[in-house]
Amino acid sequence: ASKAPKRVLHDHFFKLAKEEGYLARSAYKLKQINEAWNLIKPGNRVLDLGCAPGAWVQVAGELVGKRGRVVGVDLKPVKTNFGPRVHLLEGDVRKIDPNALLEPIRTEQRPDRLFDVVLSDMAPNTGGVGDAERSAQLCRTVLELVPHVLRDGGHLAMKVLEGGEYPALLRETGGLFRKVKGFKPKASRDVSREMYVVAAGRQPHADMPRRTDPALPPHLRFSESDFR
Repeated sequence: ASKAPKRVLHDHFFKLAKEEGYLARSAYKLKQINEAWNLIKPGNRVLDLGCAPGAWVQVAGELVGKRGRVVGVDLKPVKTNFGPRVHLLEGDVRKIDPNALLEPIRTEQRPDRLFDVVLSDMAPNTGGVGDAERSAQLCRTVLELVPHVLRDGGHLAMKVLEGGEYPALLRETGGLFRKVKGFKPKASRDVSREMYVVAAGRQPHADMPRRTDPALPPHLRFSESDFR
């Protein structure tokens, strides 16, 4: 019988994160997503759902620059101080009031401000059976939040484990966004089933879509230029 591939913990991106001062190797996943699709721009307001240990908040803070803001939320406390551009919240993404997420980016001049980008690197506690389904459900929680927190034309990137629900999740995301695609960064381990659903251009007045039929419509397939 053939042996399963060995998981290499101390790989290139693990070592690079240590060398460059990032909290986790996952920082390079967001860097590579952004290099490919140009989701996060200077001055943007970014929401990071399930942000612990903070590597994506760290990268997003660099990308938005001095004029931007990042809000991160997680069940676990993130104790790193990322400076005044980053606001951290402790709470359950599935239960949190969207207004609590929006409060840190709103001002007297812009009381109705929404996020430009929503990120999610959330994953369920894996046990083998049903992992992909639980992962897809977390993504649907993100999609339920999108109409309340993401501006029209805004972008999304969220992690999902590939499985039977993956095609349906792409279609459901397509009900909210102009374009949607699955993307696997080079920083993801080869043995990992993780994919990132990357979506561009939140459609005005689009709410959480219903489950749809199998084929991904041609208008949902896109090239990198859709994000630039």
